[in-house]
Amino acid sequence: MVLILPQVKHIHEYKRQLLNILGIVYRYKKMKAMTPAERTAKFVPRVCIFGGKAFATYVQAKRIVKFITDVAATINHDPEIGDLLKVVFVPDYNVSVAELLIPASELLQHISTAGMEASGTSNMKFAMNGCVLIGTLDGANVEIRQEVGEDNFFLFGARAQEIARLRKERVEGKFVPDPRFEEVKAFVRSGVFGPYNYDELIGSLEGNEGFGRADYFLVSKDFPSYIGCQEEVDEAYRDQKRWTRMSILNTAGSYKFSSDRTIHEYARDIWNIAPVELL
Repeated sequence: MVLILPQVKHIHEYKRQLLNILGIVYRYKKMKAMTPAERTAKFVPRVCIFGGKAFATYVQAKRIVKFITDVAATINHDPEIGDLLKVVFVPDYNVSVAELLIPASELLQHISTAGMEASGTSNMKFAMNGCVLIGTLDGANVEIRQEVGEDNFFLFGARAQEIARLRKERVEGKFVPDPRFEEVKAFVRSGVFGPYNYDELIGSLEGNEGFGRADYFLVSKDFPSYIGCQEEVDEAYRDQKRWTRMSILNTAGSYKFSSDRTIHEYARDIWNIAPVELL
């Protein structure tokens, strides 16, 4: 019983692949502090999959890809962890890969900063194929959660209407990061994932203001909520009957996102045309 968790989309700070991989680092750090029996009792085995491309001149996105692959190299070759945790970066992610990955996935990470995703359609495709979602109230997540039911969606994080206030509080020096987040940053800087200098990447999450600083995408703010929600995921996945029900209800509730419904509404509300009956 292994939970398959993909995050496949363009590599961008607002899509928060960095939150995902830092959550994995936190999980790994916790595992390393436990006995083998404690690890097995506490954690559901996971395969965490990343896929997507970084724009050629987007340096920070390339740093995130580098970080993901460094974390993967360390975790995947750690004999103490074994098959309890694996990290995979899929190169050259495209439609052909998606045709294989989407039906095989169990928990999609659609975790962008609230209010920054225009829509997002990959989450619709995953839900249609029975994949449960973990995410913020952002983009199509809002509608998906309404259609599939709140009990069949793992919700975390700040809401869109809170973002401006939270950024303002950061500038004013009022934000206090969670101690677990500070531990994860220190763990990364300890060199456990190799000799690469991650000061620029981790530094973007620090400070109160300035370009490339001050955690504009609220990774540190949402981190405690995110790891708490991931613990809920583990609990739910242990109950396979419950998880199967959630999966079925995600497929059943995703009818609204079918192309048939979309074209029908376009014809009726925008193009003002009626169907032609073929005799």
